[in-house]
Amino acid sequence: MTTYENIGATYSTTRRPDPRIAARIHGALGNVASVINVGAGTGSYEPPQTVLAVEPSATMIAQRPADSARALQAAAESIPIADDSADAAMAVLTVHHWNDLEAGIRELRRIARQRIVIFTWDQDINRKFWLLDEYLPEAAAFDEERAVAIDQLTELLGGARIETVPIPHDCSDGFGAAYWRRPEAYLDPAVRAGMSHLALVGEETLHAGLARLSDDLVSGRWQKSHADLLDQETLDVGYRLLIADL
Repeated sequence: MTTYENIGATYSTTRRPDPRIAARIHGALGNVASVINVGAGTGSYEPPQTVLAVEPSATMIAQRPADSARALQAAAESIPIADDSADAAMAVLTVHHWNDLEAGIRELRRIARQRIVIFTWDQDINRKFWLLDEYLPEAAAFDEERAVAIDQLTELLGGARIETVPIPHDCSDGFGAAYWRRPEAYLDPAVRAGMSHLALVGEETLHAGLARLSDDLVSGRWQKSHADLLDQETLDVGYRLLIADL
């Protein structure tokens, strides 16, 4: 909860849900009639059948649209609702923030009757992303400490299908690797504020790497080194959907 009380004040400005990613998440949920969104934040990717959003941060809850599902201020590890409260539970880019992963997954399994859908990233792939690999190794090291292994999640879920979610070059949701073809965006403090791994590492730590990125963009060095990216429509930077049937 402390994380987004501190850095989440402008989250809804740069973290607008991307409709293509939304389609993948909603498709993974299938034809369920009711959904609980755990670690819901400002409500990104909640389908129309969402009946409850569980979110520990009041700062994030305050940014939810007025017509969104009812929000319950609570942590994923201890959700004060009955067993089998909805057909499905979803968790979008949140499990890396949970203090007790096993307890959080147990809660998802307890409150969902049919299906669990988790959107997260595979650190083995994401650590190779050019921003982290070439410019901000400090942020990569930070993610190494908090990233949740896909195999671990799959085991805790009791098995899951794993789907790759390539990220479009014009993704509207400004999470960590969303700007893979728009490198200048990472120089914007407002953009960085919406990415927990950059916001929490801090501006002083990132300064030297960002200065090198700025220089490389001005000189054309980045464009030359990453010419292969400039014509790509999507890129696999490690984002994954896990789908578990109960």
